[in-house]
Amino acid sequence: MTAELRRELASNMPQIRTLLKKSPATAFTTINEIASRVGSKYGLTLSLNFPQRGKIDDFEAYGTENLGMVFSRNSRRFPIPRDIIKSKASEILENPQVADAYMYEGKEGVRVTAGQTRLDILPSSLHIWGKFDPKTSKFCDWLLENCYRQGTSVG
Repeated sequence: MTAELRRELASNMPQIRTLLKKSPATAFTTINEIASRVGSKYGLTLSLNFPQRGKIDDFEAYGTENLGMVFSRNSRRFPIPRDIIKSKASEILENPQVADAYMYEGKEGVRVTAGQTRLDILPSSLHIWGKFDPKTSKFCDWLLENCYRQGTSVG
């Protein structure tokens, strides 16, 4: 999925660069419209985030970091026990910090931090804050298959 996203963004890069010079807000909207089109092919809402000032100018990083995937906005519980998700994170990722998160109003979630990357894993969505490396991609692929029932991969 992210490979397709990167291809789509690359094919639109001249337009994106022009928009960035004129209006970063319009460029941001265009980038996320492209992401949304790609995500819709996989039955999810896909978005790119630019958490640091100036990050939107790092064209080479588009689709390789800071992604959000929304699967079903109203999901409150994972289809598998949360402990399995936490165990799999510890198995795949290098020295992760794994904790329950967003546990309110009957909702559940897991936050995983490994190196410079943080994953916010919710029944309705997955947010990756940082760069994808092979281990992060492998864990996210496992999540897509086992928690979100998506027949796709991030890599």
